[in-house]
Amino acid sequence: MFAKPKTAPDADAAPRFNPRTRPKLGGGHSDALKGVLDTLKKPYVAPSLAASAFAICVVAFLSLAGDPDAGSPTVRITLKQPKPITAHVNDGDPAAQALTMDSQGQFSDGFDAGDNDAVSAGAPVDPTTVITLPGDTAPAAGAATTPAAAASPLPKAPIAGLFQTTTNGPLPNIGPNGMAPASAYARPFRSDGRPMVALVVGGLGLNPQTTKQAIDQLPAAVTLSFVPYTANLQTWIDQARASGHEVMVEVPMQPVNYPDNDPGPQTLLANARNDDLTAHMLWALSRATGYFAVSNYQGAAFFKDKSGFNTFLTTLKARGVGFIDDGQARDAPGAWARASADRIVDNQINAQAILAQLSGLEATAKTRGQALGTGMAFPVTLAVALKWTQSLDGKGIQLAPASAMMHQ
Repeated sequence: MFAKPKTAPDADAAPRFNPRTRPKLGGGHSDALKGVLDTLKKPYVAPSLAASAFAICVVAFLSLAGDPDAGSPTVRITLKQPKPITAHVNDGDPAAQALTMDSQGQFSDGFDAGDNDAVSAGAPVDPTTVITLPGDTAPAAGAATTPAAAASPLPKAPIAGLFQTTTNGPLPNIGPNGMAPASAYARPFRSDGRPMVALVVGGLGLNPQTTKQAIDQLPAAVTLSFVPYTANLQTWIDQARASGHEVMVEVPMQPVNYPDNDPGPQTLLANARNDDLTAHMLWALSRATGYFAVSNYQGAAFFKDKSGFNTFLTTLKARGVGFIDDGQARDAPGAWARASADRIVDNQINAQAILAQLSGLEATAKTRGQALGTGMAFPVTLAVALKWTQSLDGKGIQLAPASAMMHQ
């Protein structure tokens, strides 16, 4: 029998792969990777890393989503703010006058409160105002308004015997000879027989620029009315009287929409206790001296309180002070002397409307012999009023102080 010969292995045959066997990783890389894998097997390590990665992604997304230009290149530059351009007063848009309301409800035109002391101390204020009214031709470049003609100053206040010294300040008082502040501090006036118009400009003192402009540029016959909350009120009144203007002090009174519209902490409130009402009144009256009368600031609700309003008028009469209202308290007797405005000239704050109201005063004066208007110290009101007063002589109308319209 022959034995079967053994078959020699094929040298070219590929080695078989055994999936159960793993090749060993050698060297430093193998040890580092093994350490990382062992760390990840520890409890909470892998979940913590996943949470951190998710948070980073969320932050990156919000940063990009919140700013659409986050991926764009940016350049920062500094721009100088240009000086505001003064609009002509015949611009019909009230917003062009750049007026803002302050906390007392008074209007200002964006002045810096830090300038108040400088202006009241006599620092120069640019008195130039370019005035263009409807029908005017364009002014020449550099043209300025004609300043008010120099007027004789009124006697310096206080006048001896016409005030009572109190802890809050000087209170007006009737003198021993019967002289009352209503006549002693009024601007002297003599009618020449022509129809008369008077104009009161109020809201003065809070804005030093417009206050200075009103004192220096308006004719001396224009009556000026000051806010009692004004800092350095006596200084302003002294300046106004030195320029020939008679002055009044405004008494804040409750409006119908109080307290949404709040004229300030010293407001005369309707149905207030008599001692509270008197205290607020005496506060306003003691702010300064040299005024011939007081005027109302608002007051539609207060005037309906007959008892409170009567206390107000009786107090003024006892102290020899007049009262000129803006037309809301017409025909109410009382005070030392009384007058009521026929028109508020700037209910609409644009030159055309103001000029129309002033023309209405002219018509009333020609029909009735006299007329009284009131307005606020808006820049456009001052500009239109100045130009209007310069035209009255040519129309056969005499400009008079408001005190000339009062009656006892």
